[in-house]
Amino acid sequence: LPMFWAKFGYAAVLLLASLLAVLRLSRPGASLDQVPLALSAPVLAMWALATVALAGAAPEQRLGMLLGSTWDVCPFFIALLSTPTFVASLWTMRSLAPTRLSLAGAAAGLLSGSVGALVYCLHCPEMGAPFIGTWYLLGILIPAAAGALLGRYVLRW
Repeated sequence: LPMFWAKFGYAAVLLLASLLAVLRLSRPGASLDQVPLALSAPVLAMWALATVALAGAAPEQRLGMLLGSTWDVCPFFIALLSTPTFVASLWTMRSLAPTRLSLAGAAAGLLSGSVGALVYCLHCPEMGAPFIGTWYLLGILIPAAAGALLGRYVLRW
């Protein structure tokens, strides 16, 4: 189905954008010029799809499109699936030379959250853009927040 590929592409592009952020933040003085655009473009594209889908739906269907049937577990499964990549990313970044520790930790969390979302999307039955734009993003942001909090302690060199 086309929406499966949109969901897969969303997670894959976020993964590539967050990998760019991790690579740049692992080296002192590296420029982050294109990173905000690379990170925000897939999110804004999915939100645009969600807006179109919600605008075309009947008002009584909109909440169902947003919540789907797995809204209560999706973000936590993505965060759980991101754990091995999160640990590996922080471990690897620690051996490099990040200078913006909280931001580097957040980037490692975004990378691991995107990997978790990519793995989860292979099993997830939800195909709606409103669902993906909300709950997948929340699942990706959970390890990003953890990385921002832990980065200043774990990435210190």
